[in-house]
Amino acid sequence: MEYRKLGNSGTAVSAYALGTMTFGAESDEAESHAVLDDYAAAGGNLIDTADVYTAGASETIIGSWLAKNPTERDAMVLASKGRFPMGEGVNDLGLSRRHLRRALEASLTRLGVDHIDLYQVHSWDPLTPLEETLGFLDEAVRSGKISYYGFSNYTGWQLTKAVLTARSRGFSLPVTLQPQYNLLVREIEAEIVPAALDAGMGLLPWSPLGGGWLTGKYKRDTSPTGRTRLGEDPARGMEAWDKRNSEERTWRIVDAVVDLAAQRKVTPSRVALAWVAAKPAVTSVILGARTQEQLADNLGAASLRLSSEEMELLDTVSAPTFGDYPYGTPGIEQRSRKIDAGR
Repeated sequence: MEYRKLGNSGTAVSAYALGTMTFGAESDEAESHAVLDDYAAAGGNLIDTADVYTAGASETIIGSWLAKNPTERDAMVLASKGRFPMGEGVNDLGLSRRHLRRALEASLTRLGVDHIDLYQVHSWDPLTPLEETLGFLDEAVRSGKISYYGFSNYTGWQLTKAVLTARSRGFSLPVTLQPQYNLLVREIEAEIVPAALDAGMGLLPWSPLGGGWLTGKYKRDTSPTGRTRLGEDPARGMEAWDKRNSEERTWRIVDAVVDLAAQRKVTPSRVALAWVAAKPAVTSVILGARTQEQLADNLGAASLRLSSEEMELLDTVSAPTFGDYPYGTPGIEQRSRKIDAGR
């Protein structure tokens, strides 16, 4: 397992993190504990969760595993999040000091720890002053309840504004951003990746397999069935069957991944994961394995290195469509500058 710095911090984390959104829902406690055992045995040390994952059950399951494995408790880097509703009250959500204090305390209790290594705000809150949110996070760092903080699902301008505000106020600075990023969803490369690089922050990509599309298990003209994300819910969010199945770009990318996997004699999942792990600013790729078998396959990406030619092939076939302006080639050329000899 390769280890990398957690963004601009001094903490080292594995290049593949364990996402636990399915714990307590698609994976019961016994299966979740088995997945955690296998992940730790493979050298993984970054566990990512959130209070809203299965209404707190994910954190509770992780907490019970940590209690049974004190050695791993010391070795693991814990990451959780707060922002979304955990109750029916008007103040039971958002990034206010009031809600975040309660959310953090509840997460600490469910996890059975007195400290969370990385606490992330799950999304932007347009109603709470940024200074209020950042002030709370800075206090949490200074009090020792968290080591670092980061953001999730922020846009480029939101990330940059937050970094500059923290810097101007003398607050602790954010270290990571957790965005959706995969061969099917590359729009973050226009503004968000450059903003993260500029701030020295690391990316923790979620959904690196595009909700299962990049595993190669879905086929043209065959509606998904069985115990898969789309088999159980074909209309599931951004990965919905009808939406993706109608896009020819999706199938070009899937075909390219499957073909390359056959050439390298590995699974399509490993190719897709290795591509994300090799992209600029990426600190750790979040694996959303529901079973031990899925985790074993995904962790195989840790030993796979794609060549520059293979990366270019995948970059080309998955190139996002930005139009001409402001993110297409004409817009990029307007913002570019070179120093040529003799000029």
